[in-house]
Amino acid sequence: MELVWNVVLLLVGFVLLIKGADYFVDGAVGIAERFHIPQIVIGLTIVAFGTSAPEAAISIVAGIKGSADLSVGNVLGSNIMNILLILGLTACIRPLKVQKNTVRYEMPFLIGISVLLAAMGYLEQQLTLSSGLILWGVFLCFFVYLIAQAKKGNGEEEEESGGKKSVWLILLMTVGGLAAIVIGSQLTVDNASAIATAMGMTERLIGLTIVAFGTSLPELITSVTAARKGNADIAIGNIIGSNTFNILFVLGTTALITVVPYQRAFLLDGIIGIAAAVFLMVATARKKELRRWAGVVMLLAYAGYFVHLLMG
Repeated sequence: MELVWNVVLLLVGFVLLIKGADYFVDGAVGIAERFHIPQIVIGLTIVAFGTSAPEAAISIVAGIKGSADLSVGNVLGSNIMNILLILGLTACIRPLKVQKNTVRYEMPFLIGISVLLAAMGYLEQQLTLSSGLILWGVFLCFFVYLIAQAKKGNGEEEEESGGKKSVWLILLMTVGGLAAIVIGSQLTVDNASAIATAMGMTERLIGLTIVAFGTSLPELITSVTAARKGNADIAIGNIIGSNTFNILFVLGTTALITVVPYQRAFLLDGIIGIAAAVFLMVATARKKELRRWAGVVMLLAYAGYFVHLLMG
C-alpha cells in the first residue's frame, strides 16, 4: 500500500512540476513585458529557464538530499529522451526545419559540452565546485552568444501574454508557479527514491527513465503540439537550448551547491547522449531539415537504449 501511495505522490509531483513551470513561464513573460524587455531576450532567458525548471528543481534538490545519482541521471536521461524520443516522434509527425546557425554553431556546441561533462565525470568520478564553475563559465559565454545572435535579427515584439493580464495576476502566476515547482520537486525526489528502494532499482535507472520522462513532458507536449499546428521549425532549437541549459545551468548549479558523484556507469549514457546529438547534426546538415526517416531511426535507437536500461 505504501508503494501505491508513493506512485500517487510521484504523479502529483510531476503534475505540479509541469503546471508550475507553465504558470511560471507565463507569469515571468508577463512581468518582463511590463518592463519592456525584448521578446527574444525573454525567450532566451526566462522561457529557457522555465522549460528546464523541472530538471533544475529535481537535480538541485536531489543533490542536496544526497541522491546525486538521481541528479545526473535526470539530466542525461532528459537530454537523450529530448533528442531521440521527442524529436524523433515530432519528426515522424512532420519534418522539422532547422536554422543554419543551429547546425553550424549550436549543435556542435551541445556536442562539445556533452563531451566536456562526460570527460569531467569520468576522470574525476564527481562534479565538484571547480566543475560547477567551469560549467557556469561556459554557460555565461553561451548566453553572450545568444544575445549577440538575437541582436542580429529583427526582434519583432509581440505583446499578448502579459499585456492583457493584471499585474497582481501575473505576480500570482509567477510566485505560485515557482512554489509548485519547488513542492513538486520535493515530492518527485522523495517518492522516486522510495520507489527505487522498494523495487530494488538503482537511483541511476529511475533517474534515467521515470524522472527523466516526467521532467521532459513539457518539451514533449510542446514539440508535438507545435508539429501538429505546423510550427515544427521551432522544435529543434527549443530542444537544443533545453539540453544545453540542462548541462551547463542545471548540473553546473548543482555542483556549486554540493559535490555530485558521477558513476562510471554514467559514461555509457553520456556517450549515447553525444551520439544522439552527432546524429541529429549529421541528419540535418545537408537539407537543414529533420526528415521522417531520421525520426524513425531515432525512435528505434531510443527503444534499444530503453531495453538496455531495463535489462542492465
